[in-house]
Amino acid sequence: MTLPPLRRNLLRSARRPASRPAPRRSHRKPAQVIVLGFLAAIVAGTALLMLPVSYQDRAPTLTEAAFTTTSAITVTGLAVVDTPEFWTIFGQLVILVLIKVGGLGVMTFATVLGLLISRRLGLSRRLETAAEARAEGIGDLSRILLGIVKVSAVIESAGAVLLFLRFWLGHGLDVGTAAWHGVFHAVSAFNNAGFALYSANLMDFVDDPFICLPIAGCIILGGIGFPVLVQLRRHWRLPHRWTMNTRLVLLGSALLLAGGTAMYLILEWSNPKTLGPLDPAARVLAAFFQSVTTRTAGFNSLDFGQMDPITLLGTDVLMFIGAGPAGTAGGLKITTFGVLFFIMLTELRGQAAVNVMGRRLARSAHREAITVVLLSVAAVTVGTAVLMGLSEETSDRLLFEAVSAFATVGLSTGITATLPEAGQWVLMVLMFLGRIGPATVAGALALRERQLLYELPKERPLLG
Repeated sequence: MTLPPLRRNLLRSARRPASRPAPRRSHRKPAQVIVLGFLAAIVAGTALLMLPVSYQDRAPTLTEAAFTTTSAITVTGLAVVDTPEFWTIFGQLVILVLIKVGGLGVMTFATVLGLLISRRLGLSRRLETAAEARAEGIGDLSRILLGIVKVSAVIESAGAVLLFLRFWLGHGLDVGTAAWHGVFHAVSAFNNAGFALYSANLMDFVDDPFICLPIAGCIILGGIGFPVLVQLRRHWRLPHRWTMNTRLVLLGSALLLAGGTAMYLILEWSNPKTLGPLDPAARVLAAFFQSVTTRTAGFNSLDFGQMDPITLLGTDVLMFIGAGPAGTAGGLKITTFGVLFFIMLTELRGQAAVNVMGRRLARSAHREAITVVLLSVAAVTVGTAVLMGLSEETSDRLLFEAVSAFATVGLSTGITATLPEAGQWVLMVLMFLGRIGPATVAGALALRERQLLYELPKERPLLG
């Protein structure tokens, strides 16, 4: 007897063993991908620096290679070996590539490469890159990223040309060496890295405006953040269209640059080991340059090991505040500091809503700013305490080192290389936390996100 087709299909389905359910894919959160991406870059960079072609006289220890890689990928600039004397040209090139990748961000760099090759961008990659770049959306991400690459290439190229001409015509370097020094220092400056190809960093050029000012310009443009650069490129003649972020960054940068310059002039004017031997014009140039680099760049034209402890404390504050968000700079960020300032001002005035330069601040920004500040203070405090237990250096120098590492500045009083290896690993952790952001790392470590479906009774404790 022949069965109807429908009945035959039903009988076959009944005899067929039940298919196994499709394995559930584990989706990592963007914060986890960012952390893993930076860790992978650090491992790869460390392996490259340990190759014989990367070093000159002796092989680096694991700590030396890992520290240099971490410092480069986090665009910090702290060093435990002499960059021009220890590493070969290949090793310096590896450091330069790490600086460029770290300045853009590991996920951002990978996304740009994907765009150039395939011209497509998946949803997961968009979310990861937006999280790393602090972007507000993913709809126009491709055009924004390519715009960032173009802007950074133009600024770095202009800085490289100016520095090349000065190194070649003003300091007698041959064409090839002058070109390499120009490119290296321009990229290092725009990405706020602070690595230099001179054993004394830039102290030999303390009174040379044709070296200091191009580098300072690259640092400022890199430090104000890519969103500000993109918006200025589009609407630089229309200030009324600038966002709250752009206004906070520009105003805060101007105030901190002026305040930092004044601080160094006042506190170090007569110090015979810093500004004292220079003529008045060179003192102003050196003070301005240090005010710029303190905001996360890490170049130094003055010896911080010879500065007054009060100056070091003021420098700690400038380093901790940092520069603009979503760029190559580190630190707490000007916007976070500005948000806290306006929250405080609103509370003192007894007002309800926090208004910032003609705009009302979103309430979610209140919690985010407080969270970032508390986590940052905790990281620096714990890091300094651990360093004090590992080293016999004075507390002011260890605090300076910890803040410099966490804020990815790279300035030092000269004790980085003399710290025990355990202390150098502490600095590596601080550099990693500072570059990625403590809130991002905390989010990556969270096992799962849980949303409560209820609210508890409201109550107000006594404060102050």
